Amino acid sequence: GEDYKATIVGTDPTTDIALLKIADEVAELPYLSFSNSDNIKVGEWVLAVGNPFNLTSTVTAGIVSAKARNIGIINERAAIESFIQTDAAVNPGNSGGALVNTRGELVGINSAISTHTGSFEGYSFAVPSNLASKVVRDLKEYGTVQRAFIGVSISDLNPRLADELDVKVNAGVYIGGLSENGAAEEAGLEKGDIILAINSRNITKSSELQEIIGSKRPGEKISLKVLRDNIEREFEVTLRNVNGTTKRIKKADLEFLTLLGGRFREINAEEKSDYRLKYGVKILEVNTGILAEQDIPNGFIITQINEQPIKSVNDINKAGLEIPKDRPVIIFGVLPNGREKYYAFGF
Repeated sequence: GEDYKATIVGTDPTTDIALLKIADEVAELPYLSFSNSDNIKVGEWVLAVGNPFNLTSTVTAGIVSAKARNIGIINERAAIESFIQTDAAVNPGNSGGALVNTRGELVGINSAISTHTGSFEGYSFAVPSNLASKVVRDLKEYGTVQRAFIGVSISDLNPRLADELDVKVNAGVYIGGLSENGAAEEAGLEKGDIILAINSRNITKSSELQEIIGSKRPGEKISLKVLRDNIEREFEVTLRNVNGTTKRIKKADLEFLTLLGGRFREINAEEKSDYRLKYGVKILEVNTGILAEQDIPNGFIITQINEQPIKSVNDINKAGLEIPKDRPVIIFGVLPNGREKYYAFGF
């Protein structure tokens, strides 16, 4: 093989995928075609390609053991784990290599193994090609992944939970909660609903739902079949971005908001009246980042950042990006109990 210099176009920690661009002027390189990973069947033969233990271009064979596996290895809030599980031998050095079908088409990108020894024990996992393809397109076009959110807390519906809820199905995705003003709440979904299908595709577990939503962009619409009070209902949901809007986000727009680590929206008329404010942006959810580190709570309304008025989510990012690196950030606003408070920190 040959070595090439490359630059990083973008990364997506939530799927453990990065996109590189070869910097050198080279002749056209051979490439793999992406297959539709939704069509791969359990029991189908696959080949894993990689460089385990520095053994260049090693190929191993196996079958697809399962689909939509969640093994809890990606430590990110919006992690999408819906792996293709295979028994093709994969070891350190295989990560990032191709998982192909017998026609030589890419069905997944090898990502992980489940092991007690550090070496292959019969369980390896690959990111499905459909999800990888979407991530690559987003990174190429926007520099960051256009992650869509439905705005629900979910868990798998198993027979025991189905019995407790006295429902007529024993597989699906149970909605345990909804994000305030999120896509699902706006569409009319409720806590206790059970998602049975998305766009006519039956859903039996949370990882399947996460994979489908992960392949969409903010602003796209999905059709949900939901069980409520043992009656099937249909809902159309318009997916949102991390900030609760349907806009596509470019990499430059994410920098300060990503550091803060939260989900925001402009305050509504009722909140303006209750808190006697003319404007402000409410923190709907605190995730990993500065907000959590500074103990800034959910429900805090940001009215100023370094004396700049904050009337929209974009104002937060704009104000943050204008702060010199040697100056502290001062966030002023109102706590949920109505008391004014400010937070100061460096970044």
